[in-house]
Amino acid sequence: MKLLDKYILKKFLTTFVFVVLILVSVILVIDFTEKNDDFIKHNVAASEIIFDYYLNLIPFYANMLSPITVFIATVFVTAKLASHTEIVAILSSGVSFRRLLVPYLMGSSIIAVVIFVLIGWVIPNANKESVAFQIKYTKSSFTYDSRNIHVKVAPETYVYMESYNVTAKVGYNFALETIEDTNLKSKLTSNNVRWDDEKQKWHVDNYTLRTFDGEKETLYKGGALDTTLRLSPKDFESTYKLEQTMTLTELNEYIDEKKARGADDLETYLIEKYERFSYPFAIIILTVIGVIVSARKARGGVGFQIALGFLLAFIFIIFVITSRSLAQVGDIHPSVAAWIPTIVFTGIGFILYRYVPR
Repeated sequence: MKLLDKYILKKFLTTFVFVVLILVSVILVIDFTEKNDDFIKHNVAASEIIFDYYLNLIPFYANMLSPITVFIATVFVTAKLASHTEIVAILSSGVSFRRLLVPYLMGSSIIAVVIFVLIGWVIPNANKESVAFQIKYTKSSFTYDSRNIHVKVAPETYVYMESYNVTAKVGYNFALETIEDTNLKSKLTSNNVRWDDEKQKWHVDNYTLRTFDGEKETLYKGGALDTTLRLSPKDFESTYKLEQTMTLTELNEYIDEKKARGADDLETYLIEKYERFSYPFAIIILTVIGVIVSARKARGGVGFQIALGFLLAFIFIIFVITSRSLAQVGDIHPSVAAWIPTIVFTGIGFILYRYVPR
């Protein structure tokens, strides 16, 4: 690594860290202002607020703002170099613009790798604590109000409940059906099914079991039965920010589980999964664009270039929000939605590189 690379890389990384700290600090102050009434209402201890909530929330916001912060850091560093005529001197010495990009690419690659590890495994574990804190102190009590619940718990086995009480852990008008091809083989029904915490099983009383063999039906009535199903009370609990609390491994397993059950509400989890892969690439692309738009020495100083950096960064965030919304309503596939902002800005970067004077 040459002296020039070390010089630019050091400036780039330190500026990135500084911008992250400034923006995250501002957001935390705003968040505290909004939630302070809830903290007072529940008499939450200061240590709990700091260590259980905010320390776990910092990595989340740092990652969420990473496209903005890396872009702003790039524009700020490059614009300052240009304003001091350092870029002109570097290019005049025979260094190509492509070679000038190397330390920026090195820095953005380091950030991208760190971000991928963080959003894959570190941040979800921190989110477990912060989201649990929010559910406990800042959110209204959760009530499961879905009706006519159908869940596939095995390749040929389906569970039906008319309703479910989260507090009592009881499902009403319960039915357990076994269907082979399109033929109903058995059906167990009961007025209710209750979760047994000690046995970790579902318990039914006064059940009726009907079995079918062709046109022959056999009826059996029983008193009590414990059964193990690929279903638990956790499946009926609040899903508030659930996708953010899962590591990449847990997220993949959860998606596979939902698919096996025939669930049709996978969009949120698929978007989360694909965005974790697209985010690191977006950081590299935004860094390149940032260098291109700020490498020229501006007569009015660096203010305009920094403002332009903010504008383009927020346009990127708007693309992310819009594509995510389109995926959630089913207009586009989640994998496409996650990569659209990166693909669009890759095209913008290519156009800028080809046609913008440097």
